[in-house]
Order: sequence, then C-alpha cells, then structure tokens
Amino acid sequence: MSGKVFVTGIGMVTPLGLDAKSTWEALLQGKSGIAPITAFDTEGFETTIAGEAKGFDPTLYTDRKQARRLDRFAQLAVAATSQAMEQANLKLDDPGVDATRVGSVIGSGIGGIITLSEQWAVLAEKGPTRVNPFLVPMMLGDMASGQVSILFGAQGPNYCTVTACASGADSIGIASHMIRSGEVDIAIAGGTEAPIVPIAVAGFNACMALSKRNDDPTRASRPFDAGRDGFVMGEGAGILILESEESVVRRGVTPIAELAGYGASSDAHHVTQPAPGGEGAARAIAKAFAEAGLTPADIGYINAHGTSTPMNDKFETEAMKAAFGEEAYKVKISSTKSMTGHLLGAAGGVEAAITALAVSTGMIPPTINLTSADPDCDLDYTPGVAQRVALKSAMSNNLGFGGHNASLIFSKV
Repeated sequence: MSGKVFVTGIGMVTPLGLDAKSTWEALLQGKSGIAPITAFDTEGFETTIAGEAKGFDPTLYTDRKQARRLDRFAQLAVAATSQAMEQANLKLDDPGVDATRVGSVIGSGIGGIITLSEQWAVLAEKGPTRVNPFLVPMMLGDMASGQVSILFGAQGPNYCTVTACASGADSIGIASHMIRSGEVDIAIAGGTEAPIVPIAVAGFNACMALSKRNDDPTRASRPFDAGRDGFVMGEGAGILILESEESVVRRGVTPIAELAGYGASSDAHHVTQPAPGGEGAARAIAKAFAEAGLTPADIGYINAHGTSTPMNDKFETEAMKAAFGEEAYKVKISSTKSMTGHLLGAAGGVEAAITALAVSTGMIPPTINLTSADPDCDLDYTPGVAQRVALKSAMSNNLGFGGHNASLIFSKV
C-alpha cells in the first residue's frame, strides 16, 4: 500500500472538556477530570470515582427524538464526529466529495452497556413486554459507526473495531489502510465509550483492575508511579477525519498532521496480562516504524497506554525499551490517562487525537501524579508540567485485554 494519509479534523468529548479545544487546554495545564461518580449510587462499591463527561448535551448535535434512540456511547461519537467534520470543513454532499468513498470506522470495547443494563432492570421489574423496542439497535457495538454513517451520509465501508482498549487505535489504523489501498478517499475514524454503569465498575473491581483511591480522586490515576493501584475508568470519544493526499488537494484543506504508520500485533499470551517483557507491544511498534519508514530516533514523543496498573506500566516500559533501544531513554513519554482516566475503547481515538495535536503544536502534555519513582519505570514520562519540544514525529500506543497491541505514528506537515 502506498500514498499519504492526513488528519484534517479532530473531535473530542472527554472528562476534561466537551470539545477538542477545551480538552487540549486542560491537558496542557495538567488538570484532572477524575471525580466521584454521579451517574449512579456507588454505595457498596469498592471504587466510587471515574472520569465523566460532565454537562454533555447530545441535543447540541442531533434532535431530542434521535438522541433518545442512541445509547450514550453513540451520542458521544456523533458529537465528536460533528466537531471533527466542522474543523475539516467537510460536508459529504459537497460537489468535491463522493460520499460512497467516505468510510466510517469507529471502535468501542463495550458498546451500549448503559442501555443493556437499564433494560435488564426493566425486564426484571416489569416483564418482557415492557422492554424498549430500541434495545437491540441501541446496545450493538457497531451502532456508533452505523449512526455516524446514517446521520452524516457516509456511504463507504462502515465498520466497528472491537479490540478492547486498542479499539480506537485499531479503527484509525484500519481506516488509514483503507485510504492507502484506494478503497476510500476519506474516513471518519476513532473510538467511543460510555461504560460508567454499576455492572462495569463491579466487573473491573472483581478483576482487581480499578484504583480504590476514592478519597483522593484527582490523584488516583498515577501512571508509572510506584504508588499506582489500578486504572480509573473514563468515558468519551475521539474522532479523526482522515484523508488521502488527493482529497486534501482537491478540497483545498490544510492538514493537522500526517498519519505516517500503523502497526498491530497479538501477545497470544493471556486474556488480561501483557506478554512478559512487552514483547507483543514491541512488535506492534516495530511494524509502525516499518510502515512509516522511520526509526526510533525520529520519534520525539510517545503517548503511552500508561493505564496506572502495576503490570501494564512495567511491561509497557519494557516494550518501549525493547523497541527503541537506547533511544527509549531520550524520548519524551507521557500518559494522558493520568488526567482523563482510561476511556477503554475510546482511549485510542482520544490519544491519537492528542498525539496529532502534540505534533502539530510542539507541546507535550505531562503525566500528572508521578511523584514516587518506580525502579521498573525509569524512562522520561514528562512528570507534572507540559513541555515544548520541536517534534517531527510522535507515537501513540494502546494495549487491550485479549492481547491486542496497536501503535500509530503521526508526523508533522
């Protein structure tokens, strides 16, 4: 496959802000979006904190009737898509756009778990005849991509990538390959998730994945820190508009960044634990280098998966050392999950957007709450304060339950 792929629009809804601008500004200021959960009564739960997209109003992006027929994860995707398309000055009925060559590839790890949870309660309390007739089309994981395709008129391939916490990154990578192969000219790509419901929190608590630092929410997510005790769940969406070079020229738009490379691999090791030494993640990084035609010395910043779990941060550090060699000690790294929490299937979409903005602006968001050195995590994680660096290229890495590894490289234009 050949041909360049460019990012021309970015949309985000996160615990730090309801659009890309406010999210980016909060990241650079080192703010935390973690707070006590308001979505449900947390009495009896081991974890009572999360990153919620507070104040989100889906009716700003679609009418009230339509909004009621979308699970929150799809509402978030529609909002982020609308923002990204506005920035890209993209309307699919414009004369220079062939809607049949516009793809929609939006991943989600869990899909409409809010609707499913609510309707289980309806079934139990009121019986089967009272279940919402829109239950199935609201809960299906592909409905963010499907509804974006319907609402915005994208008539090309329409996919949902489900690779746990690598879903958003894999969606962007797969969409880039669709453009490189000539299948589409433009792709709406990224990830979305709205998992803050009792069953999800209880489930992640049961597998001992979540932080229990409930009395100190803003400092609970502490990637690479010796005191980390688990991730903090978050919700949101991150969407990129990707375009071929020909489409960029034809439409006369200015790219934000180039998506230069994508690599994916499987650990083939364990359902939740990373491969020892980060071997699988290192292979995904190497594949991204190969596609981009770059070397470790070309990368000035890595947006790490950095979940704040003991095993992930240790093995991801080992993966970066294996893939980068001595350059691992020179590159700036940060985990923006320290501020947003872990957005699960949306993480790769949001963090790809952040990485593209880092390349475009030369600003690197910090890792906050990194105050106690862990001897297993001894790289430069940009603690505390954002830094300005002359960036040519940057990398975003995401790892998921099931052994999924995805790596994206963005370059300056």
